[in-house]
Order: sequence, then C-alpha cells, then structure tokens
Amino acid sequence: MNNQDGNAEKRTQAQGHSIIRWVVTVLAVVIVATGFVVFHYFSDALEPLNPDSKQQIQINVPEGSSTRQIGSILQEKKVVKSGAVFNYYVKSHNLTNFKAGYYVMKPSMSLHKIATKLQKGGSATPVLLGKYVLIKEGETIDEVGQSISKSSDFTQAQFIALMKDKAFINTLYKKYPELLGSAMKASDVRYRLEGYLYPATYSLGKKTSLKTVVEQMVAKENTILKPYYSKIKEEKMTVQEILSLAALVEREGNTTSDREKIAGVFLNRIDVKMPLQSDVSVYYAVNKAFGSDLTKTDLKSKSPYNLRIKNGYGPGPVNNPSEDSVLAVLHPKARNKDYLYFVANLKTGKIYFSATYDEHLENAASQDPSNK
Repeated sequence: MNNQDGNAEKRTQAQGHSIIRWVVTVLAVVIVATGFVVFHYFSDALEPLNPDSKQQIQINVPEGSSTRQIGSILQEKKVVKSGAVFNYYVKSHNLTNFKAGYYVMKPSMSLHKIATKLQKGGSATPVLLGKYVLIKEGETIDEVGQSISKSSDFTQAQFIALMKDKAFINTLYKKYPELLGSAMKASDVRYRLEGYLYPATYSLGKKTSLKTVVEQMVAKENTILKPYYSKIKEEKMTVQEILSLAALVEREGNTTSDREKIAGVFLNRIDVKMPLQSDVSVYYAVNKAFGSDLTKTDLKSKSPYNLRIKNGYGPGPVNNPSEDSVLAVLHPKARNKDYLYFVANLKTGKIYFSATYDEHLENAASQDPSNK
C-alpha cells in the first residue's frame, strides 16, 4: 500500500468516526429534548387545567369503569389536561374505589380533589347544573331541611311537611320495597325516611321539585345499599336495624377502624340484652344539637329513641349515615374480645375499649383531664 492509499483510508476512517460522533450527538440531543418535553408535559398535566375557571362540567362515570377509562372521560370533557397522566397519578398514589355516577367537576380542580370526589360517589341521576344542596354524613332530617332552605327557594317547613306526607312516602316504598320495607313496619319513628336520605350533593334546578330532590336521595341510598341486601339478610337483620346502628356509629367514631370496633361493641351489647347507652341517641331523643351539653333530665328522657335506658336498636336511625358506617356494622371487628364499653380521649380522639365495667372506669378516669 502506498502513502496515498494509506492517507485516503485514514481520511475515510476519520470521516466515519466524525459521522458516528455527529449521529450520537444528534441522538443525545433528541433524547434530552424529548425527555424535557415529556417531563414538561407530565408536570404541566399534573396541574389544574384552568386554575381560574369557575365552569361546572357534568361527567358520567359508567359502572365498572377503569381508571384509564375515567381519565379518558375527564380529558374528553376538558376537566383534566391528560387522561393518561390522571391514570398514572391515581395509580402511583394508590387511589382506588372510584364509584360510578354523575359528577360535577371544574377545570380548576386538582387531580387529588377530582380523585377524592370520585371516591365519595356521585349522583344516581344526571345533575342539573345550578344550585346544589350538600347533605353531610350524619345529618338529621331536621338538619337536611335547614340545608335545603339555605340552598334553594324551598323552606324547611315545606321539606318537613314532605317528610310527613304518607302518600309520598308510600309511593317511594312501592319503588324501593327492599330498601324501605322494614322502615314502613317500624313504630314510634319521628320521620319514616330518617336514615334513608343518602349524604351527597344533589341538584336543585329551576324546574326540580322538592319531591324529585328527595327521591334522588332515596334512590342514591338504594344504589348504595343494593350490593349489601343479601349480607343484611345473612346477618338476620333488617335494613332499619343496620341503619339504626350505622347512624350511631357515624357519630361515635371518626376512623374506619374505630367505627368497626364500636359496631362490635353495640352488637355485643345487643347479644347480652344490654342498652347501647349511646349519647348520640339522647341528642336525637331530646332534639338537641349534637355535641351540646346534656342534662341529667335529658339522659332520663322517656323517648323511645333514648338508648341510654331503652334496650335494642331503637325505633330507627337518628341521622343519615355514610356507606362506611354501614360497612362497619356489616363487618364489625374485635367481637371476640367481648368489648362492651368504650371511651374517647377528647383531646387526641383515641378510643379505648374494654370488656368489663371496672376496666371501663379505669379508662374513663385516665382520660378525664380533671384527674390529671
């Protein structure tokens, strides 16, 4: 090989190496740029679509929808920037138990707020955008009436009158016999529908009648309880009894674990024919706001709702409980420990359970600030 051939080969190799370096450089730039674009897109998609928007958008989540399908619905309705990013977000944060139904969302909502709303459940029927009434967990019918009067042109008196309308209630019973059957047979109840107005957000459109609003609440209750009707029968209990205990559990406990144990205490007491002795029932019996002071006279009220002195479940629910409280009654915990008492530390919220009265007195004394 002469020098000219050698030099040519070296030049060719140098050119080849140069091309490879150029290709590698270009690929690196493309990868970095793509990564930046993807990162920027992902970060941007985590933020609300429009933080300043007040627009209300109704979406319908069909029964059995996956998180990916829900994300697509949210993107299509322009509630979120990316359905794929929403799907990734809920899976990475282990957010599950999304419920079917109709929801009103806003483009200003964060992904966390949207997911939380989907966990709580929507309306069983389409929502008419406009005015709404929010029924909170544990509200009584009287409190529901107050909420409706504040949110609509209906008065509390009109609502209470409807709660006493036998013809209207009978119409609901015919539509939802499995739900309302035991309620219709109950005696000494203050309101036949107490406990059956499911806590959620309901539409108050211009053309929506008060009867329609109430029927939405009852229909929602039926939708929530329908999967549990067979379990209720297996436990040899009625819907009225389940909701009566759930209403007490709703107010007595704050966490799922506490509610399950409290439900166990109540069921243990019923088994040994011991009064439930829940102050929650006393508030309802004497028509006092929950959390206010109870007098000795209140505690001795002869109302059938006063489970301080009356045995059993009482006439019926003393408020409208959540699904979580219903599940606590259907799946109580620690019943094998024979707990019959519990007392809460009002400062920390921690609840202490005991099987004997002596243990209960010790727990109560240790939680009383005046003893410290």
